[in-house]
Amino acid sequence: MNAPDMQRARIALPYFRALGWEPVVLAVTPGSVEGAVLDPLFEHTYPADIRVIRVQGIPSKFTRWLGIGSLWWRCGRALRKAGDELLATEKFDLVFFTTTQFDAFTFGPRWLRRFGVPYVLDYQDPWINDYYRLTRTKPPGGWLRFSFSQYTARRREPHAVNEAGAIISVSAKYNDELRERYPAYDTGQLYHLPFGAAAADLEMARKLKPAQPLVPADDGKVHLVYAGRCGPDMNRALSLLFRAFRFYRQSAPAEAARLHFHFIGTGYAPPPLGQNSVLPVAEKEGVADQVTEVCYRVPYFDALHALVRANALIVVGSDDASYSASKIFPYLLARRPLLAVVHKDSLMLTLAREQNPDAGFGFENDPPKESGDMLARRICDDWFAQKKWESPPTGDMEALEPHLAAGMTRRLVAIFDQVLKSPKA
Repeated sequence: MNAPDMQRARIALPYFRALGWEPVVLAVTPGSVEGAVLDPLFEHTYPADIRVIRVQGIPSKFTRWLGIGSLWWRCGRALRKAGDELLATEKFDLVFFTTTQFDAFTFGPRWLRRFGVPYVLDYQDPWINDYYRLTRTKPPGGWLRFSFSQYTARRREPHAVNEAGAIISVSAKYNDELRERYPAYDTGQLYHLPFGAAAADLEMARKLKPAQPLVPADDGKVHLVYAGRCGPDMNRALSLLFRAFRFYRQSAPAEAARLHFHFIGTGYAPPPLGQNSVLPVAEKEGVADQVTEVCYRVPYFDALHALVRANALIVVGSDDASYSASKIFPYLLARRPLLAVVHKDSLMLTLAREQNPDAGFGFENDPPKESGDMLARRICDDWFAQKKWESPPTGDMEALEPHLAAGMTRRLVAIFDQVLKSPKA
């Protein structure tokens, strides 16, 4: 199943045993996830003999009429029961929570108290999230649902955090926020660990032959591809990108006519329920006729296949500088020409420029309109006008090694080993 929050565990599974750990995975069945996009190829990316225990919660068809679709509300009890049984009947050294279903973190103190097993939390997003309040951006699901989730988060997070053997976060900013909220927590147990990138995934994608490719081939056009979530927090980057292209189209209409942008899998909803988030920005900038958006989730390897067959890749970043830099690694591994329009303080900007000095452009939040036009003009002059879609990356691939799955898993296991040496264990 293609779900972003399972990727850390998935790409680490091939390496755990060589590092002295035997993994057992506890998860929900794919059918428990409303609108799940199934991707059978995932099962070929980790050893077939790893134990994966899947639990079935309450099907959404029995709760949706009540307005309840939450995966946690439907499956939390089944997960807790399965975890209780595992820990009561087998010997485990550690529990690793890697999910954005944050209420599962509350099992940590329960299992530590009942079974004496320490736990590690993985913050892939902030549990307590002030972004939408500070930016006055409508959160996914609306304000009522989000406000309730934050009400419960502020009551449940303290206990889960204070008892954790260690906490890892994909963004250093999340750790800074945790330090501020929990000054008594040992800061030495907070670790910044972005997601790793699995080079084997790219190789599998190159061999894939989808029945209906998401990006055309051999049609004489230059296809620029972005794959992944888009939302209101990316409107700034999208506006700059499309404005720069509008400037280029005005100055070189014949050459610009060859270019076509593809934004793939921009929403989390299954087809056909997605809503466009990119096309409205393109329409505002007057270039929507050269933009295609697939606004629903697509199979992971289909999206990767689009990346590796593209003429060039586009990365647009959030106006939140802490937005995970991990998403850029598949783009870098694809070894295609790259254009990154991201926050000036984002690590993605540094990573993009390391591979190609002309690939990254950094923006500020809420600058004067003149400043935005200047940056868009610079993107136009330095990237589009120079036909940088023909310039593959020149950076040393060895520089990416620390960010690959094997290296990230070594760092993850080092944290596990440290937890077992801690007095809490």
